[in-house]
Amino acid sequence: MTEKKKLCIELDSFRPLGEVVYETLREAIIRQILKPGERLMEQELAEEMGVSRTPVREALRKLELEGYVVMIPRKGAYVAGLSIKDINNVFEIRSALETLAAELAASRATQEEIEEMERNLVMEAAHFETGDLLKTIEVDTRFHELIYHASKNNRLQNMLKDLRDQVQRFRTTTLAAPGRMKFALDEHRRIVEAIAAGNVQEAKLAIREHIENAESALLEIISITK
Repeated sequence: MTEKKKLCIELDSFRPLGEVVYETLREAIIRQILKPGERLMEQELAEEMGVSRTPVREALRKLELEGYVVMIPRKGAYVAGLSIKDINNVFEIRSALETLAAELAASRATQEEIEEMERNLVMEAAHFETGDLLKTIEVDTRFHELIYHASKNNRLQNMLKDLRDQVQRFRTTTLAAPGRMKFALDEHRRIVEAIAAGNVQEAKLAIREHIENAESALLEIISITK
């Protein structure tokens, strides 16, 4: 770890320190501040966050159970890599669930929800113009959440919420690819147009192709960096 003080935590008297440390590390992995394959030294992480090693150790164990961290005997903890199998599995599930969400949204979305999607597109375009990756990731995430909400299916929303963190790791890598932000914005516009028109088949096709393109971009990045 060559950079110091890259992990900052905000202490909250109403939340356990271990929880804050865990969420800070998880967010750093999702945003690739801590990159796949990077070694996680308890002492260095503790010093960067200004805490003892105990909450860091507990957080790493929890992150290992969730698949964000791998523990290698006699070597220590490392940020888990992104395997092709993991990517394929997650995108298969994501495609099925989000296609259903878009289908339901096309038949159930209110005018207010559609207008919120359109406002989100305006924000996404603005961040694309400034090249702000982190802000683009935020509004991109929000865009998909608006579709989930418009589906009016709480169980489906909960299933997609469980998948969110895994997708977020991929989203960070994919949107950083040259040209991907522009393509994603165009694809989002097509999805909103289909939902606004109540065109179920077009909404399903548009979001399925959007997710397939995201997966292809991610796999291309991984093949280049290997």
